[in-house]
Amino acid sequence: MEMGWIRYLRQRQVLVFFVLLGISGVGAELGPYSVVEEMERGSFVANLGKDLGLGLTEMANRGARIISQGNKEHLQLKVQTGDLLINEKLDREELCGPTDPCLLYFQLLMEKPLEIFQAELRVKDINDNSPVFSEREMILKIPENSPLGITFPLSNALDLDVGSNNVQNYKISPNSHFRVLIRKLSDGRIYPELVLEEELDREEEPEIVLTLTALDGGSPPRYGTARVRLEVLDSNDNAPEFGQPIYKVQIPENSPVGSLVVTVSASDLDSGVHGKISYTLFQPSEDISKTLEVNPLTGEIRLRKQVDFETVMSYEVDIKATDGGGLTGKCTLLLQVVDVNDNPPEVTMSALTSPIPENSPEIVVAVFSVSDPDSGDNGKTISSIQDDLPFLLKPSVKNFYTLVTTRALDREERAQYNITITVTDLGTPRLKTQHNITVTVSDVNDNAPAFSQTTYTLRVRENNSPALHLGSVSATDADSGANAHVTYSLLPPQDPQLPLASLVSINADNGQLFALRSLDYEALQAFEFGVRAADRGSPALSSQARVRVLVLDDNDNSPFVLYPPQNGSAPCTELVPRAAEAGYLVTKVVAVDGDSGQNAWLSYQLLRATEPGLFGVWAHNGEVRTARLLSERDAVKHRLVVLVKDNGEPPRSASVTLHVLLVDGFSQPYLPLPEVAAAEAQADPLTVYLVIALASVSSLFLFSVLVFVAVRLCRRSRAASAGRCPVPEGHFPGHLVDVSGTGTLSQSYQYEVCLRGGSGTSEFKYLKPIIPNLQFQSPGKEVEENASFQNNFGI
Repeated sequence: MEMGWIRYLRQRQVLVFFVLLGISGVGAELGPYSVVEEMERGSFVANLGKDLGLGLTEMANRGARIISQGNKEHLQLKVQTGDLLINEKLDREELCGPTDPCLLYFQLLMEKPLEIFQAELRVKDINDNSPVFSEREMILKIPENSPLGITFPLSNALDLDVGSNNVQNYKISPNSHFRVLIRKLSDGRIYPELVLEEELDREEEPEIVLTLTALDGGSPPRYGTARVRLEVLDSNDNAPEFGQPIYKVQIPENSPVGSLVVTVSASDLDSGVHGKISYTLFQPSEDISKTLEVNPLTGEIRLRKQVDFETVMSYEVDIKATDGGGLTGKCTLLLQVVDVNDNPPEVTMSALTSPIPENSPEIVVAVFSVSDPDSGDNGKTISSIQDDLPFLLKPSVKNFYTLVTTRALDREERAQYNITITVTDLGTPRLKTQHNITVTVSDVNDNAPAFSQTTYTLRVRENNSPALHLGSVSATDADSGANAHVTYSLLPPQDPQLPLASLVSINADNGQLFALRSLDYEALQAFEFGVRAADRGSPALSSQARVRVLVLDDNDNSPFVLYPPQNGSAPCTELVPRAAEAGYLVTKVVAVDGDSGQNAWLSYQLLRATEPGLFGVWAHNGEVRTARLLSERDAVKHRLVVLVKDNGEPPRSASVTLHVLLVDGFSQPYLPLPEVAAAEAQADPLTVYLVIALASVSSLFLFSVLVFVAVRLCRRSRAASAGRCPVPEGHFPGHLVDVSGTGTLSQSYQYEVCLRGGSGTSEFKYLKPIIPNLQFQSPGKEVEENASFQNNFGI
């Protein structure tokens, strides 16, 4: 049953594709059909399939259904056979009241393709109601001198049936004075009158009681009775007479309660009590009694309730004037209700399709009808929707309209439309009705995911913990539902040597990137890979973005001292002649740092010394120089501890121990340190041979250095005429010097730093070794250079 219902809903949605194809057949009429009231539910009315010439299954395939006015399902259609059946018992009196014939209008709607057939059902009356008198007892006061042939109107009986089943005849019980005369009104109703056929004698018979019987025309006929009590009065030979027999009056339906309809007036030639007139409504129906009231003294007729043109268009009632002697006169009031535009149009939605797929042109969205119970221009309507919507109203048949799209819709541009159908009548003032419908646009996978940026750059510090969150990529999809559900994946790396699968992973749901292992800046400084974002549409759409990961250096490497070597079996001893002047280059501490940037910027400082103030270390290059002139009082052996520190955060450092030996000249034999001498005394002959060989090599090396220095000094003296490179007298502008990011390693241990004069960048211009030349330097120059050296050390 559930699947059948779903198929039925889908068939109704497919209706929109066939609306315009069936226009040529719309508007035909069926019937008329007739049925007797009070028939049981399910009673057969007609076979619409035969009337339309359709097969047994064709009506079901075309989606035939009945549309009744007022949304009351009086009829039902059995689409398998085409039979039109009674859906509920029909009471003609409830449906139509006194209106005859009683017609019910309905439409047969074929959805595939759209066809609408007009039809009417006539409900026939049966004699199921008996005549009923509104007054069970009627009292007439008749003067005894009433002339023969005078008539006395009696209350008529009401029968809810119509036609021949309504009241057709009246009878009076047998008597010698009266007979019944039947009068017919303009609306077809009849009422009885008593006709005096024999003079009355109050002294002989002061009261006469008769039975009035009303019979309808049914077979068998039904009847109702009332008692007529006649009181014979003393002589009153003039009855009231109205100025005009018929009063025709028009009144707008929006007249308030209490409005004056008309004033009737009657006169009586009698005097006294017999000439005093009172006015009453004569035999009013229940509806008229609720609508009109008459002032018994003045004859003013006013509204008791507001009239409605759409319910009752006119009223007809008799006004009776009775004098004090019981004589009566009668006139007729014809009240015409004038229509006022007091009913807004009504919109009845027959079919609505929502949601509708995007990218599909000219789809029928809704089918509806418009009605207005007013008359004339008050009942004519104009329908419209907003101008800024991609929809169009097309008139169909007999106040039916279809709402169609004017172009293909784009859900990403707008996913929902609130459409206001405005229906305005042509009355004065104009009334309008607005019916709001909401049409949603279903999504089609026509948008690929879009990354927020084409290239992402992520930075991560080395030595990270595994599963560290590196960052995220983000892509959005303008579609909805599964078409907008984005999943992320890594693309194969362009470099086949890059082990991407072991470096990073991506969360498929949110695009978060994680490091799978700890990264080492010294091994891998950067790598790049692609990310793919795909939706779950059918077919799936995707896009790509590039991610570049930069590994940031961490200060995880301490400085490493290359010179003097720290892994030798015996410490390296530096020889310094006692004749060395201040600023003499004793040695150069050479260190490197595996890090980069400021983590590899090294600085040097003298941590401990045997004799403070004798030696100094340049902070930028690790050169160890004499801080002053040596004297005979200075000790022969000195032990210096130099601290090498990088500029990381926190900084890392290393220390190196220097052994300095003061000699009178390079020809002075090498004096080992006490600890070295002790070691040599205990060494085996092979160690002694190695020490001798090392001393020989050192002597040869020093001799080569002296020759090289002499050559450089000669070149320097020749270049003095062309200008001399000034030695800076202050500290270096920067705190640290980084040589190619690998520390402060250099080829030459003894060199002069010459800075470009006036340069803001303080770049190296050239390097050349310097050795104090005691033979060729003047005392003034010696003092000048010593002061320059001391300034550079800050002493």
